[in-house]
Amino acid sequence: MRPFHLILSLPLLLLAAAPAPSQTQSLSAEAFDAYTRGKTLFYGNGGAAYGVERYLEGRRVIWSFLDGDCKKGVWYEEEGQICFLYEDRLDPQCWTFTRGPDGLIARFENDPEATELYEAEDIDEEMVCYGPDVGV
Repeated sequence: MRPFHLILSLPLLLLAAAPAPSQTQSLSAEAFDAYTRGKTLFYGNGGAAYGVERYLEGRRVIWSFLDGDCKKGVWYEEEGQICFLYEDRLDPQCWTFTRGPDGLIARFENDPEATELYEAEDIDEEMVCYGPDVGV
């Protein structure tokens, strides 16, 4: 496992030129699962690192905003979107995923004006998650 500071220094040049919005069809749950399962994907937004998600068996995930605070969750498909429920939120976070020339493109709630994330890299290793706060 790499130290946290090394993970933050991943080549963000891949994020510098955001691809044009994709006109392709959104991924179904089956296609999304086949693409992501077993991977750790880093996402960027506007040329900057945004977060990392590890995709596990059984539609389980672990998400972090690259701060070492990891949240476990699950995903499911609803009305053509991939929705995530995390342990610290009761409201689903729904995204439309498409395949761009350089990887996944995720659009929040399928809203053209909302957050759009771009896949940066699959590093095929464990992500950094610090344990729970302990002590007084």
